[in-house]
Amino acid sequence: MLDIAILDGVRTPFVKVFGALASLPAQELGRVAAVGVLDRSQFPRERIDQVVFGNGAVPPESPNPARVIAIRAGIPLDRIAHTVQRNCASGLEAVTTAAQVLQLGEAEAILAGGTESMSQIPFLFSSDATQRFLDLNKAKSWKERLKAFTRFRPRHFAPVPAIKMGLTDPVCGLLMGETAEILADDFGIDRAEQDRLALTSHLRASAAQKECQLSEEIVPCRHESLAAPVEKDIGPRSNQTLEALARLAPFFRKNGTVTVGNSCSVTDGAAAVILMPGGGARAEGRPVLGYLRGYAYAGCDPRRMGLGPVFAIHKLLNKTGIDFKDIELFEINEAFAAQVIACFRALASPDFCQKHLDRPKPIGDIDPATLNVNGGAIALGHPVGATGTRLVITLLKEMRRRKKRWGIATLCIGGGQGGAVLLESPQ
Repeated sequence: MLDIAILDGVRTPFVKVFGALASLPAQELGRVAAVGVLDRSQFPRERIDQVVFGNGAVPPESPNPARVIAIRAGIPLDRIAHTVQRNCASGLEAVTTAAQVLQLGEAEAILAGGTESMSQIPFLFSSDATQRFLDLNKAKSWKERLKAFTRFRPRHFAPVPAIKMGLTDPVCGLLMGETAEILADDFGIDRAEQDRLALTSHLRASAAQKECQLSEEIVPCRHESLAAPVEKDIGPRSNQTLEALARLAPFFRKNGTVTVGNSCSVTDGAAAVILMPGGGARAEGRPVLGYLRGYAYAGCDPRRMGLGPVFAIHKLLNKTGIDFKDIELFEINEAFAAQVIACFRALASPDFCQKHLDRPKPIGDIDPATLNVNGGAIALGHPVGATGTRLVITLLKEMRRRKKRWGIATLCIGGGQGGAVLLESPQ
């Protein structure tokens, strides 16, 4: 197993798109998380050798947001930084990439994380409209400009939301929510079951807020562009009910079962952790939040991308030799309730495991009481580039509270992949 120490981790509040954090670009959200973990852990900035951040929709004004985050967080200018992208697992990719660098001995301490401002993902113009704007820009005389302008039609002023393009798989042509509908069909998952999981997510997240468990991992966002500091997640609904969820219309398919209520929300946020080789952290006597003991990424059918965690967990178990029954807590990103339930059923299915994983026996059952115990992305939201790091932080802090040793954090990845990490609590 790996011996990578995660010293500490924090995140910003997660806020629904076009909400209280909409004015902050991804690099600023990342800076807040980076400064937060450095200050809270009192880890010297001059000890950071590299910075790695995940980001799903790279801002056009900041093509390497990790470098901007590093400089603005006070990391010395001679330290390198790079940005990684693996769609929904970008924040997890940052953590595992940092682990690889540490394994190679190219660094002794790394600041890693993920960030996303889905509010600031731009709107795009069609190629036809772009050509007309270029023609207008090239025109020199007023006659040429008038001629170029008269070639515009109303359709050319209708921008395409880049976020919708990003949430549509370019290979199978399906929106992510449409892939969830396929899983609902494959595994016979009805609407009521999905809504119950969504309700559980909200109630658990609301309870965790009330008991200050989520605040343990959050650093407030304070910025001159904000009307007021943002100090907690804006998403969990303590008054959510099954009746309210049942009134929502299917969003991705007529007569379907996937709604905005049993899907994750589009969200802004960032998260960050500090990593060192385990031996180095112990030699220095540094407090350790937990250890990264293994990780795995796996591919699957893009039309059923929500099953990615099943394939990744299978690969992770084979790599680490850990027994599935020894895992005491799980975090599975709630992209869609149907997707999480499908993972439950696939993990416990002898037929699925034999046919798709070549395992003679099913991987096992996940006790719902051990999954997303402080709520998941249906309540908290899913800022694509940040969620992977958030899962690691949330799981390790809960393992420490409950005095549990082993945990797995996993998520599906748009495009037909899954990622999973094995975490161990130092206690």
